[in-house]
Amino acid sequence: MSTAAPKYPAASGRLSTRRGFLAGALAVSATAVVGAAPAVAATRSTGRAARAVRGTQDWMGALPDTTALQRLTIPGTHDSGARFGGPWSECQNTTIAQQLQSGIRFLDVRCRITGGSFAIHHGAAFQNMMFGDVLIACRDFLAARPSETVLMRVKQEYSSESDTAFRAVFDDYLDGRGWRSLFRLDPMLPSLGQARGKVVLLADNGGLPGVRYGDPAVFDIQDDYMAEPFAKYRKIEAQFRKAAQQPGKFYMNYVSTAALMPPRWNADRLNPQVHSFLGRSETTGWTGLGIIPLDYPNNRSGLVESLIRHNPV
Repeated sequence: MSTAAPKYPAASGRLSTRRGFLAGALAVSATAVVGAAPAVAATRSTGRAARAVRGTQDWMGALPDTTALQRLTIPGTHDSGARFGGPWSECQNTTIAQQLQSGIRFLDVRCRITGGSFAIHHGAAFQNMMFGDVLIACRDFLAARPSETVLMRVKQEYSSESDTAFRAVFDDYLDGRGWRSLFRLDPMLPSLGQARGKVVLLADNGGLPGVRYGDPAVFDIQDDYMAEPFAKYRKIEAQFRKAAQQPGKFYMNYVSTAALMPPRWNADRLNPQVHSFLGRSETTGWTGLGIIPLDYPNNRSGLVESLIRHNPV
């Protein structure tokens, strides 16, 4: 472990540190690795007044510390670790590290208890990754980009262990394996300043600490994962409008769906429609659209950047 970051556990051989790479190729990495726009200010090629695009790797750095997380528009990935298992299981084609570099700040992490550890699953499909690998990717990214935060939903997948058993494994990651300092585990949503450099836990398990994922006092969630794409898009657009017109809750607006076709095919239909909607003159100035989890966001060039534009200036 580098002496520059003594507070986190050392990286395993499964996922090497990216600090040197990030330091030497900030603008290139997001473009060359995942097809994102360069991490420099850019403008939209539209006929109306263009708004500047923040760099995808440090876009939160331009926002005040006092900004409430629920006033942000946060690009995310649905089933963030799901890259294996065939067309019905796969939801992403980039690694966690690549997602973070491309501007993603919400991760949807599904954990199965096995041998006292968490294996990342999508249904029955093991994703060739453990929870520690996810944490290493977050640690390395946040060490290089301390202006950022990562919001992480953690839930149990493909197992039915008790909440107590799930918590015991999580606690072992925190204290037995030294990951506590990476997390912010308070039950209340922090401000952006309080969250910088940390993983904010959104607990989708009754045994976990952190912010209660799905708490109706905090969240307003659209996640109809069985709606076919035509019906799903109507729900997505309605949730965007509600977030813009009725601020207050922490809105979540899942673009993903598994109805009728594999996630990749549905993403190829839905992502362009979402991108087009966000680029309308009607939506100029809309902020606080909440968390938007996507399947295959990198397959639609400029989609993540379009979400980043809908943050306070």
